Amino acid sequence: MFNKILISILFLFLSSCGYEAIHSKKNSAIYNFSISELTFIGDRDINIKIKERINNYTLSNKNRNFILKISSDREKVVLAKDIAGNPTSYKSTIIINVEVKMKNNPKGSLQLIESFNYNNVSNKFDLKRHESEIINNLAETAAEKLIYKLSNIQ
Repeated sequence: MFNKILISILFLFLSSCGYEAIHSKKNSAIYNFSISELTFIGDRDINIKIKERINNYTLSNKNRNFILKISSDREKVVLAKDIAGNPTSYKSTIIINVEVKMKNNPKGSLQLIESFNYNNVSNKFDLKRHESEIINNLAETAAEKLIYKLSNIQ
């Protein structure tokens, strides 16, 4: 009995899952690009979230140095209403347009669209907080896709 407990405790303490943040400074060396200039237009909350995600790539200087102009917008659409005409479900969408330049030479433009459907909540404070969390999550997802697409630009 004691051996089984000892082996299970040793197994728990000696094994590790190997977790590393995907966009840490250590992993940013995998992507061979950097961002020299960032310009943001549009929704402030989305722009802040994107800037947080791609900030590691502005600190380094790599072979491929991009200049980005990011324009963001958000939409909230009522998907369904009840008999009284009150909304029962919504769809939040963020649209991010990115103009990519390399040494003042246009490389193209990217458009990232992320959306999420959710139900209405009777408490308006909780609904507003939930919508804010949804927008943050959508912006993080779009920023991850942006990093991946920038790493594939030649």
